[in-house]
Amino acid sequence: MTTALAPVVSHNPADPSDVLVRVRPPGAFAAVDAVERARAAQPRWLLSGAAARSAALGAVAAAIDSGADELAALAVREVGKPLTEARAEVARTAAIWRYYAQAAFGSTGAVHETAEGAGLLLTRRRPHGVAGLITPWNFPFAIPSWKAAPALATGNTVVLKPAPEATACAQRLAEIIHRALPAEALTVLPGGPVEGNAVVSAADVVSFTGSTAVGQVVVRTATARGIPVQAEMGGLNAAIVLPDADIPRAAAHIAAAIAGYAGQKCTATSRVIAVGAALDPLREALAEALRALPVGDPADPATVCGPLIDERARDRVTQAGEGLSVVAGAAAPERADGWYAAPTLVEKVPPGHRLLREEVFGPLAALLPADDLAHAVRITNSVAYGLVTSVHTTSFDTALHGLDHLDTGMIRVNAPSTGVDFHVPFGGAKASSDGPREQGHAALAFYTSDRTYTLAPAHPPAPAKTT
Repeated sequence: MTTALAPVVSHNPADPSDVLVRVRPPGAFAAVDAVERARAAQPRWLLSGAAARSAALGAVAAAIDSGADELAALAVREVGKPLTEARAEVARTAAIWRYYAQAAFGSTGAVHETAEGAGLLLTRRRPHGVAGLITPWNFPFAIPSWKAAPALATGNTVVLKPAPEATACAQRLAEIIHRALPAEALTVLPGGPVEGNAVVSAADVVSFTGSTAVGQVVVRTATARGIPVQAEMGGLNAAIVLPDADIPRAAAHIAAAIAGYAGQKCTATSRVIAVGAALDPLREALAEALRALPVGDPADPATVCGPLIDERARDRVTQAGEGLSVVAGAAAPERADGWYAAPTLVEKVPPGHRLLREEVFGPLAALLPADDLAHAVRITNSVAYGLVTSVHTTSFDTALHGLDHLDTGMIRVNAPSTGVDFHVPFGGAKASSDGPREQGHAALAFYTSDRTYTLAPAHPPAPAKTT
């Protein structure tokens, strides 16, 4: 007897009684069938030509721009993203589709000299086939787009398995895409681990963003199948503040990176490392900046920190901060119907504490002292993750000499750890990332593979006569 799968349910984190989606997941066999249908459609999509693919992706961008207010409101309601951030995500989503619309016309190969001199030697990048995409809930429009758009631009078809918590956003994005592209070019597959595992077991190339534990399973499965895979996973990101930094400006950046969207970003700051004399003024400035952050209803344009995605996430943040010395925090709204946690900075965190080992994924950060820059770099590198580090200093020499020792994939100087430029490679080191980078030209390379063509003449030219 087959056990029925639990329904996919998506709640409003600010009002859990508001249910956006309740659907029955399709199951593993339906997921594999979706991949097979996408595989059958892929040659037609590829042979439609670069002009058709470019026009289709450009039309998606235009439709997202036209529906920006509606899409931002949906992100606020389904995943609790503060309205100002939601608007920015929707604008970036449109820009991503527009960027990759032009990429459809990009060069896909090169001509090389042959060793013998006669004929042609070509290299050409070709799509893999079906791209299986597993995406999280925290950027419900941008992350599916920065995976799907380059895959489609290069001639792949797509099967997207979104996080259950972002099902409504994924379905709405698919409706927009289907108005511009053939329906079989992109399939959204609501569901959970069963459907995700099936997609990974059947697709021709896999891109994953989510937790470290799940990402490692995805990588092992795809690697065993011999297919390309990339996985963007956790972060335990540090902000290093030097004594010569503009302390109030650094504090404002760091507070936003701790508490923005309730810290639910893989690029959020969770460790603040104050070097030498920076410790006391930074503690004071950061406490003031955190207390000033607006916390509350994500539909309010002034809100910076809204609710956590669900009750378990809120409890995880609360438990991680228990028993620690609190420097400061913003006040959580006094309401019982939303999953809120107060943004908090703690210090004197004992070595080995989970806050210094695990990604809590909430508005909670530890303030840590360092003797000098070298010490700060060692603290930064001491964790299993290596996604992004922000460094705050007015000394260009310090930046030049210290940054290459950081074992992180991205380094942001005098800027928050949060923030992504979609046209350059995105990814980290160690347990944060596995496989090739996402975004920009790196994404176009990931969703294609090199082929080498040798074209020898059927009738070699006769040797030149000598006199």
